[in-house]
Amino acid sequence: MTVHLIKLAVGIEDVGHLAAVQERRLRHAGRLQHVTRNTPRRSVELVDGGSLYWVIRGTIRVRQAVIAVEPGNRADGRPACALVLDPRLVPVAPRPCKAFQGWRYLEGSAAPADLAAAGDGLGDLPPEMASELKELGLL
Repeated sequence: MTVHLIKLAVGIEDVGHLAAVQERRLRHAGRLQHVTRNTPRRSVELVDGGSLYWVIRGTIRVRQAVIAVEPGNRADGRPACALVLDPRLVPVAPRPCKAFQGWRYLEGSAAPADLAAAGDGLGDLPPEMASELKELGLL
């Protein structure tokens, strides 16, 4: 059974900002990874089609497929876990999310649908615009 992770994108203003930050990291390291202190116990389920869903300014906005879960090191040399991510950001149906620390599991059935797959014609809208329209009750 596939499982996903949900994580706050701390310091990120919008999806474009996340893309820019990750593009710099990708150019510097040659691959995109997110380093976290703890290794997911359900890593086998995670790499079997799972994604990392990013919460940006209180709303789940995009996801990235998790390609691998590997041992790694933090900047100070202490052991950590590297989540190797597909660089492609996939917009999802915006969903409000309260703040939390670290990451949380997200069961496949509870994950927001991709905007392009939602069938509502919103796949072409920027995620921030879709979120604002939804908040205003226009979607």
